Amino acid sequence: MVGRGFVLPTGGFPLQDSVFLVAANRSSNSRNRKTHRRLLLGADSAVEDVVTIPTRWLKNIIGLFLVPVAWVLTQALFTSFPRTIGGEEFWATAQFWFFTLGAMIWMLAFFGSLWASGEPWFLRAYVFAHELTHAFWAKVCGGEVYQFKAARAGGHIVTDTQNFWIALAPYFHPLYSIVVIELYAVVRFFYNIEVLTPVLFGLLGLTWAFHFSFTLWMIPKGQSDLSTNGTFFSLVVIYLMNLAVLAALIIFAAPEVTFIGFWDEIVRHGGELSAAVVNLVNVAIHALVTRGDGLMH
Repeated sequence: MVGRGFVLPTGGFPLQDSVFLVAANRSSNSRNRKTHRRLLLGADSAVEDVVTIPTRWLKNIIGLFLVPVAWVLTQALFTSFPRTIGGEEFWATAQFWFFTLGAMIWMLAFFGSLWASGEPWFLRAYVFAHELTHAFWAKVCGGEVYQFKAARAGGHIVTDTQNFWIALAPYFHPLYSIVVIELYAVVRFFYNIEVLTPVLFGLLGLTWAFHFSFTLWMIPKGQSDLSTNGTFFSLVVIYLMNLAVLAALIIFAAPEVTFIGFWDEIVRHGGELSAAVVNLVNVAIHALVTRGDGLMH
């Protein structure tokens, strides 16, 4: 069985990005396959027609139900962090401004490279991170990775496991930002490097913008990863997961805002949305009942 991931064509050159190759279990191709086929042909009269729903349709329906979750999470993100840190607004802290500075430096470099050469800088570094993220999530999902290839023109992994988490992981997993945090944590364990904290947040801003810009650059290029899992469903999942990662990074930058506090904001906005939906349903039912009574009279 071979499962394809995605191909990334660009304007300036053919770039084939990671293609999922799900390793075939050759032992399953036994001589009994023909016998099984004959049995099925002989059983046509006993098998009733079954209506099936395409998996992509089902996932897109699930994506529709995830939209309110995305709305609640977005509200929580924008209401959790206007808190004070040492008497300062969060937006006025050194952490926020160094993060923003790092992000702006990369975005200028990204759009400048697109304008100058038609393709972004550090493309090979992104393809490597892209494929490594696929491989990492394949291992997380209990699979094995048999082959890994990453080059400037594209890459692929060969694995025996395939699901939407593995397929979509590079779109929401900022690998280099996570590496920066892990390196900082390891070095901080041995040395006092508090003075380098602004540098940490500058690197976080730069690496997260690196991830975000390439994600936006890739999505419109007809990614089969997205279409295979349902484009609408995939986009909602990518948006949700990027919000969650961004919230985690900001919470890391703002110690006074805890995960518990952020969860409280999610619960508050979720309750408000639920109340609004219930009220809307009640209004609709009342309007229908009133209209029905008018028709009867």
